Amino acid sequence: MATFRPFRAVRPTAELADKVAALPYDVYSGEEARKYVKDKPYSFLHVDKAEIDLPRSTYKYDDAVYERAASKLRHMKADGVFLQDDVPGFYIMEQTWHGRTQTGLVGCASIDDYLNSVIKKHENTLAAKEVDRIKHVSACNANTGPIFLTYRENADITALIKELKAANEPVYDFTTEDEVHTRCWVVCAPEVTGKLSTLFQDVESLYIADGHHRCASAVRVGENKRKENPDYTGDEEFNYFLAVAFPSSDLEIMDYNRVAKVPEGKTKTELFADIGINFYMDEAETSPFHPERPWHIGMYFDRKWYRLIARNGTFDKRDPVDSLDVSVLQNNLISQVLEITDPRTDSRIDFVGGIRGLKELERRANSDMDIAFAMHPTSIEQLMAIADAGALMPPKSTWFEPKLLSGLFIHELD
Repeated sequence: MATFRPFRAVRPTAELADKVAALPYDVYSGEEARKYVKDKPYSFLHVDKAEIDLPRSTYKYDDAVYERAASKLRHMKADGVFLQDDVPGFYIMEQTWHGRTQTGLVGCASIDDYLNSVIKKHENTLAAKEVDRIKHVSACNANTGPIFLTYRENADITALIKELKAANEPVYDFTTEDEVHTRCWVVCAPEVTGKLSTLFQDVESLYIADGHHRCASAVRVGENKRKENPDYTGDEEFNYFLAVAFPSSDLEIMDYNRVAKVPEGKTKTELFADIGINFYMDEAETSPFHPERPWHIGMYFDRKWYRLIARNGTFDKRDPVDSLDVSVLQNNLISQVLEITDPRTDSRIDFVGGIRGLKELERRANSDMDIAFAMHPTSIEQLMAIADAGALMPPKSTWFEPKLLSGLFIHELD
């Protein structure tokens, strides 16, 4: 039984929403973000990635960064860029990209649901990134970036949200530079918000699709505030964090591809012979080659595309993690043949989101790397099965598009 409740959002005026909305802070490098916000004074990156407004020599985790974020948020509120709703509400967020629409409900999830595994994860978090967002949330005293959640579709929730969209005009309606058409609606009638909260009690589990670090950090901040307020009742805002919940049927995961170095001294003949131990290999019929089936992998090497098919017995089809395409590749080729055993830390491997296309794989293999792999994407069903099993995916297993925008809805913790 999931808890999902309305809140009094701090959000931009309708006239400025498209100028405030920004992709998540971790999509950009520091230099990319600096270039992007040039002549964009309202961009939420000034809050979410505040080091861009400090000298380049500033360490990105310096206390000055978080002080700057909090100061910028205060000033944007004081200047009327952001206003706070008078009553608690839910907010519908619709995103349309390349002909596909996903519709989520913006609200607040419970930190207890995370601690009790009603909200399920599929990735580990890195301590440094977690501490960064803890400091950011604490300094701003707000959740500024929403957690991307999903759930197995509930027909009653879907029907009610569809009805609300049809009966009301959106408060935000704009298209971003990356061609995502975004529309948002305010849902504040108590009888409707109460009904939505009640319907979510029939949702057995919520799953983190994207934003594991933001989620873990929001929970830690809530726990810290509980320690500071030992008489807390559980109803305080710090017991909840900002999220957008989408039905799993709306979502599509893109492939997350790999580029890597071949061990020095290994010849092409040796490389192909080693690959052939665990994979059938032939030249691809199309160039570039994108696999359409699980356990089929596209490989680009020496300016040619090949099709790899995992041999029977090289992985456990019954194991939700071992049977992932990214696991099959890592365990049976990248680790054994390329000798890259820790893809999280080894500089000889890099990861390329499917949104960048297969030509980017060719470019990387022909320049700073040697070999590229085009993956069949992980499915949302696989993600939920792994989370249900209490297991974890290998790093860089999923790539979601479109990304959630930051800055449209802020959840204050007091």
